[in-house]
Parts: sequence; C-alpha cells; structure tokens
Amino acid sequence: MAIKSQEEVRKAVIKILSRAAKDAAFSKLCVTNPAAACKQATGEDIPPNFKVRFVENMGANLTLVLPDMVDASGELKDAELEQVAGGGRCAASCAASCAVSSCICFPLPSVTGVVGI
Repeated sequence: MAIKSQEEVRKAVIKILSRAAKDAAFSKLCVTNPAAACKQATGEDIPPNFKVRFVENMGANLTLVLPDMVDASGELKDAELEQVAGGGRCAASCAASCAVSSCICFPLPSVTGVVGI
C-alpha cells in the first residue's frame, strides 16, 4: 500500500526526520539510500519513479534547496502544458508523487519569531 494523502506524507516526513535526528546510522541511510530509509521508517515503498533526496544540515542555521531550472524564455515544455491542460503525470499509478508537491514546508525560526514560507 502506498502513501496516498498529504497528511500521510506529512506524518511520514515527521517520523523520518525525528528518527534521523536521534539515530546516526538511520541519518546516514537517509542520505545514501533514501528509498530504503523511507521503507524502514514507514513500512511503505515509495514509487520507483518518485525521487526523494535528503540533505544533511551540517550545522547550518538554514539549509535552502534550490528549485529545478526553468526555461529562461518562460515558456512551458510540452509535458508541463499537458499537466496544466489536465493531462497529468500519471494514470493513478503514482499516488504518492501525485499527492505531493516537490517541497514540504514547515515553519522556520527567525529572529522575530516564526516565518512561514
């Protein structure tokens, strides 16, 4: 059974990150084999066409993930146009990736309080 909803993904991420913060071997597994780490923490496989990447914070106050490159012309590629037009990415075969955006955002601490991104 695959993770299907945003709430299930949120819970899985919290479970994985909480464990990685306390277990050095598991944290290393997250970086070296993300799919195995997800399976170990949740008991669920991620779809083979869905890529997960963990990045170590390495003591930084803030780690930012750069977005994928976009076409400088601002024009959408054919595949992106199909998504916008309702073509979608799949035919319900990738429930986890269809239910998840590429970034999960949590409140960030700041000098003045909590900043939502």
